[in-house]
Amino acid sequence: MDPGGASRRSSRSAETWRGHIIQQLKHRDRIQSAMFQDLIRFYTGLLEKTSMTKGLLSSSGRPPAEGCARSSLQQLKKTTGELAYKVVELQQQIKIKERVLQELQTRLQKEGGRLAEASEAKRALGDEVEQVRQKNKTLKAAYDALLQRQREAESKLREEKEKEERVLEDMMHQKKQAAARMNHRNERRSRARQATVQKQLQTAARSKVIVDSAPTSRSTSPKPEDQDKSGGRGATRLFRSASASSPRFFSSIREMFEKRRGHSVRSLEEDLLFPVGICLSARVPVRPLQVLEAHEQGINAVRFSFGSDLLATGGTDRVIKLWDVRAGSLTHRATLDGSTEGITCVEFDHMGRRILAASHNKSALLWRLDDSVPKVTLTGHSRKVTAARFTCVPHQVVTGSTDRTVRLWDLNRAACVQQGEVASFCSDLVCSDSSIISGHFDCKIRVWDSRTVNCVQELPSQGRVTSLDLSSDRRQLLSCCRDDCLQLLDLRWTNDRMCFRADGFKCGGDSTKAVISPDGCYLAAGSTDGAVYIWNVSTGGLEARLPDQHSSSITAVSWSLSGEHFVSVDRSRRAVLWSDI
Repeated sequence: MDPGGASRRSSRSAETWRGHIIQQLKHRDRIQSAMFQDLIRFYTGLLEKTSMTKGLLSSSGRPPAEGCARSSLQQLKKTTGELAYKVVELQQQIKIKERVLQELQTRLQKEGGRLAEASEAKRALGDEVEQVRQKNKTLKAAYDALLQRQREAESKLREEKEKEERVLEDMMHQKKQAAARMNHRNERRSRARQATVQKQLQTAARSKVIVDSAPTSRSTSPKPEDQDKSGGRGATRLFRSASASSPRFFSSIREMFEKRRGHSVRSLEEDLLFPVGICLSARVPVRPLQVLEAHEQGINAVRFSFGSDLLATGGTDRVIKLWDVRAGSLTHRATLDGSTEGITCVEFDHMGRRILAASHNKSALLWRLDDSVPKVTLTGHSRKVTAARFTCVPHQVVTGSTDRTVRLWDLNRAACVQQGEVASFCSDLVCSDSSIISGHFDCKIRVWDSRTVNCVQELPSQGRVTSLDLSSDRRQLLSCCRDDCLQLLDLRWTNDRMCFRADGFKCGGDSTKAVISPDGCYLAAGSTDGAVYIWNVSTGGLEARLPDQHSSSITAVSWSLSGEHFVSVDRSRRAVLWSDI
């Protein structure tokens, strides 16, 4: 080691230490001098006055006069006292400032401690932030991996759905071809049976049967005298031909068509999904058979079952009432409750075992006829449901709502499987074999593919549509509009339209229901004046007007599939069963 270098380093450190002490002493001197400046200034002034007094005494060479000396001495004492008092005041101020300075130093130490604590907390928070960042990085990496897996799964699901759709389309195409072939064979058989029945009826109408005269208790053979009186022919009369609207005729025809076909590839339920409508001639109502207060509040919907022996009415009192139709009268059978709002639409299924209703409580409900509690409740619409119908596919229904959607539901899962968006409120729905037809407030009728609920066609209407109805052969569509017009559209030729109007007829609301007679020969609708108007399709004119039974606007009418019964309902809870005689 270099001893000279060590000595130089020690001398430099000593000089640095001394310079540091000198700087502190100078700093302290400045602070102390600043605190005692006032005292030094007053003390210097006192010394100057004392020096002046001594100079005056020495310059005169003699002592001053006794009076002057006394006055000077008093003046000096007075000045000295004032200065001493000021010195005391300044000392007190110095003590006060020292106390303030000590308090400030104490506060400075506390703030320094708090600053150290805050720095420590900041460091701890910084460590936590770094840990959270590391966790976020780990989570982001896991999220990216899951997102990639989800994308791969979605891609596979999309491929599977496309494959499923292709398989379903192929299967539906094959089923449609098989159904078309089966329907063609069934239609030929039906026409053959109808021709046979018609020939039998004509033969029965032409046949004559000899009827014996009233026999006595002793003899059952006619007397010769009676034969002579009758011109030798005996008492005879013709049997009347079977009535095309008699209940016995319809029951026999229904039994004939409801027999299961031995070579059919479908089940009995599928065969009866759309029963063959047997109505050779619908009866035009003429007079009321029964008038009753059916509900506690207004009635919005009415519908006959496919068997024509049961009637359902739904009203704003939140219940559905079932009525047996027997011997020209309505008898209350059951009340179905469970809805929290008014009923807007009712419909029986094609087997006559269930009933479907739409409600103001944004849902549709399904009941079994033997149970008053709903079996299924379909929820999902955001506004009131205006229509609910069974589709041609078993266990599927379709609903329309004022939330501008048409939804297809699976009853087994009580879930919506397809949804169609539309630009206007839906007022009513009907279902054909492969499509759904809806009426809307924007004066349009829309045709939807029943498999995908995609709109495939839009048909213009005369006005805002309030109801739709299909003919029994599903070839003609009836729409009722708010411009007081009924429009009949042939679905085979969409340009073929007929409009029906009448003096005095006015559509009473946005849900007024009009119907086609089961034989397709008549149209019926209710008016705001409480009268039922019936038009003849072939002539285009008004066939009948039925007044005086309703005191308020008629909301709905229904014609039984047999053509025998006709019912109208109104806003004042009244239902009227009409007769043709």
